[in-house]
Amino acid sequence: MKLDDDIHNYYEHLVLERISHLGLDRTKSADYLADLCCLALNQVPPRYIRYEVDMAFYLPQSERQQMEMNVEYAVEKAIKFLDQVVKKDEE
Repeated sequence: MKLDDDIHNYYEHLVLERISHLGLDRTKSADYLADLCCLALNQVPPRYIRYEVDMAFYLPQSERQQMEMNVEYAVEKAIKFLDQVVKKDEE
């Protein structure tokens, strides 16, 4: 059995949006970004959707803002962790 290709975790979209907003997609390696995504996504609960439009129509603005704040915190925490690991490797 295969799940529909359209099913995905909405937080993935928010994490990628945050990474782009911070400009990390232009300054960090693909490996760093993959690790960053995994670390950040593991800190937030999954929110599976089939269509992006569903979130636009059915998600209250207050819940969307909370999700964005959760992502901001998770990405910042993941960046701090990864930067500490990189710093230790350089020493």
